[in-house]
Amino acid sequence: MAIKVLVVDDSSFFRRRVSEIVNQDPELEVIATASNGAEAVKLAAELNPQVITMDIEMPVMDGITAVREIMAKCPAPILMFSSLTHDGAKATLDALDAGALDFLPKRFEDIATNKDDAILLLQQRVKALGRRRIFRPIARPAVTTPAPRPSVSTGLGSSSLAHTQATPAPARTPTTSSIRASGKQYKLLLIGTSTGGPVALQKILTQFPANYPHPILLIQHMPAAFTPAFANRLNGLCKIEVKEAVNGDLLRPGCAYLAPGGMQMMIERSGSSGRIKVLAGSAEMNYKPCVDITFASASKAYGGDVLAVVLTGMGADGREGARMLKSAGATIWAQDEASCVVYGMPQAVASAGIATQSISLDNMAESILKESARG
Repeated sequence: MAIKVLVVDDSSFFRRRVSEIVNQDPELEVIATASNGAEAVKLAAELNPQVITMDIEMPVMDGITAVREIMAKCPAPILMFSSLTHDGAKATLDALDAGALDFLPKRFEDIATNKDDAILLLQQRVKALGRRRIFRPIARPAVTTPAPRPSVSTGLGSSSLAHTQATPAPARTPTTSSIRASGKQYKLLLIGTSTGGPVALQKILTQFPANYPHPILLIQHMPAAFTPAFANRLNGLCKIEVKEAVNGDLLRPGCAYLAPGGMQMMIERSGSSGRIKVLAGSAEMNYKPCVDITFASASKAYGGDVLAVVLTGMGADGREGARMLKSAGATIWAQDEASCVVYGMPQAVASAGIATQSISLDNMAESILKESARG
């Protein structure tokens, strides 16, 4: 049976093209369209779609308000369309906070010119959200914003969002509700993620104390226009410092470095000091940033002194880098299937036998803190 989709946008052209693209896939079916958020809320309650695509800026009721009302009245997986601007990034992060699960850049030229990769990406994202067996809204982290700190200096650059491939059927690793610390000593924490990652990272990092003992590297599939806004948002919510990584940054305990969108983040080490190297990377790479590249770099620089975590996301990015880390003696964990928005990246490392633990998102921060505590 085809996945039922509701398309919401104030542009009649965009509604028509998105509907045509979705309906080209035999596994998908557009059952209705709406031109504003109020219509979307009404149709969502009446038709119970399995996925909703949602614009942000609309008359009558904007997309963020519509997401909030839908999640309160008739929850459904929602995919946002966002402009690649600073304001668009901020609004998209607000929509994710309100309950949306994923987002795509809104590029009229890609949709209008029948660009193959844009079409495939949209179809794959809709199917990934619609295939969730039981849709349970993810509990949004309740946080208290600490006293303001100086904002992080950021810059905008180009971005590449490439299509992803579905991962084969899972070989499940039993979920661990909470772990007993192994007593191993670490020097670095790595976290890689994609679809569903912004909410997952916020939920985890807001539980870390300011004196967290290790540097943290975050690799989130995200456009260049979004990573500065996301780093700033996390920095304002967390007790630890969070910043968009800059070439030459020295790794400091209690600081999280977010890989810049459109770039690759690597690590160099000289003696006891670690330093970040930010590169444009190969044009052939599907992901910018790429979890595999950062993980592989960390395996050479830090060997087994790494705790690496793979969170929710489409595809298998992180599996080969995690394999290299494990070969060097590092510890690899995966988010469990039940708490993932898309069980692709964690499934890839779990089914390959690379992850030693599959942990619920609700228990991930506590488990990391236990395992990271110095003996």
